Amino acid sequence: MTTRLLIEHGSVLTMNDNDDLIEDGAVLIENDRIVDVGTTDDVRARHDFEGVRVIDATDKAVLPGLVDLHFHTAIGKGWSDHLPLWESLFEFWYPIIRALDDDAAYWAALASYLESIKCGVTTVNDMYRKLGALRRAAEEIGIRAVLSNDIADAEHGLDTLEDARIAHRDHHGAGNGRIEVYVGIEWLPLASEELLRGARALANELGTGIHIHLNESQTEVDNSIERFGRRPTEVAFDCGILGPDCVAAHCVWLSDHEIDLMVETGTQISHNPSSNAKLGNGIARLPEMLAAGINVGLGHDAAESNNGNDMFGVMKFASLVHRASRVDASLQQAPDVLRMATRNGANALHHETGELASGKKADVILVELKSAMFTPLVKGNRDHLASHLVFATNGSCVDTTIIDGEVVMEGRKVLTVDESTVLREANAAFSRMLDVADIRAGQ
Repeated sequence: MTTRLLIEHGSVLTMNDNDDLIEDGAVLIENDRIVDVGTTDDVRARHDFEGVRVIDATDKAVLPGLVDLHFHTAIGKGWSDHLPLWESLFEFWYPIIRALDDDAAYWAALASYLESIKCGVTTVNDMYRKLGALRRAAEEIGIRAVLSNDIADAEHGLDTLEDARIAHRDHHGAGNGRIEVYVGIEWLPLASEELLRGARALANELGTGIHIHLNESQTEVDNSIERFGRRPTEVAFDCGILGPDCVAAHCVWLSDHEIDLMVETGTQISHNPSSNAKLGNGIARLPEMLAAGINVGLGHDAAESNNGNDMFGVMKFASLVHRASRVDASLQQAPDVLRMATRNGANALHHETGELASGKKADVILVELKSAMFTPLVKGNRDHLASHLVFATNGSCVDTTIIDGEVVMEGRKVLTVDESTVLREANAAFSRMLDVADIRAGQ
């Protein structure tokens, strides 16, 4: 049975090749695809609308859902957030995810995905553990999720390549294709070259992608030089990890040669400026990456290293941090940053999302414009609207989130799960995991 949905009378920011903004615009959806985009009058003139559900987008911006290109399900937001990366990982993050069980992972994922959906995120690239629980949460709440195990060498007590093989067999393609499974590598300090080569071989065998942390901190670079005699991205290149199917997260400390390797291999990069700043890891060389032609999307990382999943905040930081550090206000203009959070992220995952155009997947959000955050607003001015979206607003302005053609949130109410239950159970799961992991002091 065909289900049809018409969004009409909105300010439609298409993110297409021309960056068209259509005032009094409409988006027509059939099942999981966009079938028409144009002015409301033109779309209505081209179709029969008997039995079509209509959403009135008057005073709302209609744009592609945001893509969170580097994401970790969060169980411990706000805990041990006074620590730098290395100490945070070994004193809190690794102990608690080693203690993780399916129930805790399920509620943590639901809480994480709930927050993201409420902030206009329609796709997450989530590296975590217990992928069966994550798959169940993603299916239930309705988000589009690329899942990957947190793989390291066996002595570190995380996941293995065999875990990834099983997860791909059991969960890839679930949720009518909304859920995919990649091969995830934690980072080089916990990985041998043999593991990296094995990850590439497994990804090729399964026909799937790779998600890896690279060059996140100077300590990681120093560790790599000490252990391998080369920098992290050079090791990843030598082991075959890099490529168009690889999302490399962070990439803060890339040398010129490493940027060249990213270009040569067509590797995708997730820029996570808020997390990098909070952990004291530095500022990535984003202007150089973009000038070299690398496709760069945006990610929030983990709420433990960000304290929120709001990609609007990430967008703002992705512009301001570079303008401040380079003393150059011409960098990272709002329309370009918005593209990073939508179309670039979708392209990195090879998804047919990130753009409102006929034939694309129907991942769409509606943002309330009748707000002080969007005042004043010159109707029909794309750059003015983009400026407000990147610099002035936050996730609370998202009114409606549509994923794969399904209305998952409307009027700020998530329709697929009971929010109060999710929050209660996620809190309980965190307290239980603190006890299991014997983590006593988090502040």
